Amino acid sequence: MSRWLVLLVVCAPLASPQSGNLPSRETLTYNIEWRLITAGKATLQWNAVSQRDSPGWQANLHLESIGLVSKLFRVENDYNANFNQALCTQSSLLTSHEGNRRRETRVSFESRKASYQEKDLVRNAVVVSQEIDIPECVHDVMGGLYFMRTLNLEPGQGAEVPVSDGKKSGMAKVEAQAREEVKVPDGVYKTVRYEVFLFNNVLYRRSARLYVWLTDDRRKLPVQIRVRLQVTIGTITLQLEKHE
Repeated sequence: MSRWLVLLVVCAPLASPQSGNLPSRETLTYNIEWRLITAGKATLQWNAVSQRDSPGWQANLHLESIGLVSKLFRVENDYNANFNQALCTQSSLLTSHEGNRRRETRVSFESRKASYQEKDLVRNAVVVSQEIDIPECVHDVMGGLYFMRTLNLEPGQGAEVPVSDGKKSGMAKVEAQAREEVKVPDGVYKTVRYEVFLFNNVLYRRSARLYVWLTDDRRKLPVQIRVRLQVTIGTITLQLEKHE
């Protein structure tokens, strides 16, 4: 579940992101709901940084289970990613603690190659190591979310975004579907609902649908994110609790 978070009627060509519209710094805190109970918390920090004497971006996501879910299956994950000024992903690091499983996953994106290494921290052993070809500019799931915030899509319009998790690369379709008013713990917002096609063998094999609600204003604040999985797993919803 946590690995997908720390994750057209008119089809537009690849758009160049207007990254100047993005905040230089923000912190977003979400409640995670699963099967009508609060299952966890997620905190996303976004910062403008200078990398190798050039401007860029950095994202840090901390995700943890709480309450009954944490007692049944503890989750505590940290995901960090670096991007260049155009929001192309340069590197990522995921440290995951899920039940008895502890993993460290490093991915570097360079020279049209993604190098992926996953290490079992309990056994101190590399369990996956591989390299794949990627486009010149590619987005991980986190970078893809911020890329979406730079697009100006009206309902009925869409775009294609190059995405990769280091193990697979592909083109993800993004559809702007409808304007909706959404109530979350942080308040009531006028939004545009988007569907992002990452599942069903696009980037992930699992059958699922991913929706993102961005505020219908210049900020395009992600106030709600929902993943609808098979009935046996259910729906996972992230709702904005606080933004700074």
